[in-house]
Amino acid sequence: MTPLQEQITALGGVFQAAALVNRLAHTGQISDAALSYMLQTLLVRNPQTTLDVYGGDDLGLREGYKLMLAILERETDNLPRESLRYVVSMLSLERQFARRTDLLDIASKRLPQIEQQVELYGLSSENIASSFGSLYQDTISTFKQRIQVHGDMRYLQQEATAAKVRALLFAGIRSARLWRQLGGRRWHLLTKRSKMLNELHARHL
Repeated sequence: MTPLQEQITALGGVFQAAALVNRLAHTGQISDAALSYMLQTLLVRNPQTTLDVYGGDDLGLREGYKLMLAILERETDNLPRESLRYVVSMLSLERQFARRTDLLDIASKRLPQIEQQVELYGLSSENIASSFGSLYQDTISTFKQRIQVHGDMRYLQQEATAAKVRALLFAGIRSARLWRQLGGRRWHLLTKRSKMLNELHARHL
């Protein structure tokens, strides 16, 4: 993969998390497969390639790619503004998280414990979403900047749904960190827009 292809894959993870959070907030439902695909990225240590973070392929990022495509093509009539806001917020919070060694230390200690839970319950269980959600609350939620998720309060007030939302935001921030480690920068969305669009179209979305 070229550097740009790797960056788009990682950024696709951020957009995928945003799309899933938006759907959860409005419908209260996403598939177990979609949830598991994103949560497993939080448990990958020492990946050899970018795709290793996503279990070896990017098939679970299609929705994120389509969202990115819509935003880069500036479809103003149907612009997914809430999802875009979640993306921008995750990119910003990742920068803050990366500077907090104390919070990174909390995450590094808790993630192996969650990994042990996964072996017992499976990635899509409510126990795992709850554990990731609690880790999000103890780290990312301590920042002054918060991600305000909008949707149907009948779903958002359910603790199981709220936990999945937090877990997905945490996974999105993990992808944001990977994107930045691969050289991705927010201004690339402007300066590399045409190259990114070409690459996304080449993925036959």
